[in-house]
Amino acid sequence: MGNSKSSALSKEILEDLKMNTKYSEAELCAWYTTFLKECPSGRITKEQFEGIYASFFPNADPTAYARHVFRSFDLNADGTLDFKEYIIALHLTSSGKTLHKLEWAFALYDVDGNGTISKNEVQDIVKAIFNMIPVEDQKKLPEDENTPEKRADKIWNFFQKKENDKIAEGEFITGVMDNKDILRLIQFDEPKKIQDKLKEKKQ
Repeated sequence: MGNSKSSALSKEILEDLKMNTKYSEAELCAWYTTFLKECPSGRITKEQFEGIYASFFPNADPTAYARHVFRSFDLNADGTLDFKEYIIALHLTSSGKTLHKLEWAFALYDVDGNGTISKNEVQDIVKAIFNMIPVEDQKKLPEDENTPEKRADKIWNFFQKKENDKIAEGEFITGVMDNKDILRLIQFDEPKKIQDKLKEKKQ
């Protein structure tokens, strides 16, 4: 194997990921080995990414959510994620610092990438989140947020926006940081399952 780029993680990327995520060198190297087995080219495609999500949510349909997550991390829009982008995606969706997580959440909700969020974009993401919640669990949700439309309305009303208004990034982050209830509504914490599965794989 040696230190060829195809089998070993470069020191530069390793140091960068250790600094910007909570993962250890041992974890990152083990995950890189797994990543290369699944993606010998060193890059993961949107379809592969969706497949990973699908395998962790057998009782729901995570395709739309996985597509949005992929888009938000495919920074150069080339239709693939390299290992670094993939690990940062895992870190932010499961355990990132609140500010970084909210910056990512804004990018997730900003579907067209124009720097603001519209009500339609909120509805798109909320619908994708709902598709990941098993039907039985949806029935247990509070009355005022048990459909995607109700949840989107609740978020939109919290920001006191009219139907055609937009939310800017600073306003989004400040609003969500100040209100735990809205933080709960905008996010989906299940990606932790993916992190746990990856840990299983490396053992």
